Amino acid sequence: MNLSKRIMIAWCIAVVMFLVFPTVISARETIYYGSSDTKTIKQIQTKLKNWGYYDGEVDGVFGYKTETAVKKFQEKNGLKVDGKVGNQTYAALGMSSGSSSSSSSGASSGSTSASESKEVMLLARCINGEARGEPYAGQVAVAAVILNRVDHEEFPDTVSGVIYQSGAFDAVMDGQINLTPNESCIRAAKDALNGWDPTGGAIYYYNPVTATNKWIRTRPIITTIGRHVFCE
Repeated sequence: MNLSKRIMIAWCIAVVMFLVFPTVISARETIYYGSSDTKTIKQIQTKLKNWGYYDGEVDGVFGYKTETAVKKFQEKNGLKVDGKVGNQTYAALGMSSGSSSSSSSGASSGSTSASESKEVMLLARCINGEARGEPYAGQVAVAAVILNRVDHEEFPDTVSGVIYQSGAFDAVMDGQINLTPNESCIRAAKDALNGWDPTGGAIYYYNPVTATNKWIRTRPIITTIGRHVFCE
């Protein structure tokens, strides 16, 4: 095969690749203040709004509010705080593949391993038992407390270890941990695993109306969500 034919074939392959995969090429483009990719910006805004970082309109406009929300999210997740959505921030948002079909609830796009699925369902079952009927942020908050305990030196270092620690959760003691969780609880578990912590770092919570433990009432309060008080 002579050189001119090789060049022609290579050129044809490049054209085909561009035509077949244009969305993949453009999907990883860094999004920042003033960007015009409305569809991607709306996905970013929706995720940030669901997780409590953004309180503006989901309008596809990357302005000051969106940039500020991105910076807060980056700081919370240990990323470079520059207000730009590049590869690492896409990944933390669950948008690493760039697919427009990624869930707006904050669930990571792509496949989920068996161990990750079990962790999500265990968290969801605990949420269902502990916070069924609570506002959505309150359901995420219960999962966040569990994850905060995993990271805390005074508690077991796995989700199952925290949940099944003796006397830790009423849902385990009364058997509600074994009930099938609804979609809201599953979504709340995923949002907590993806970094949303409405409690601001709480490791305890209780219902002040029903709690009988005097010690828990001495803990410094961080916030109240629904019927639960979240504390240090």
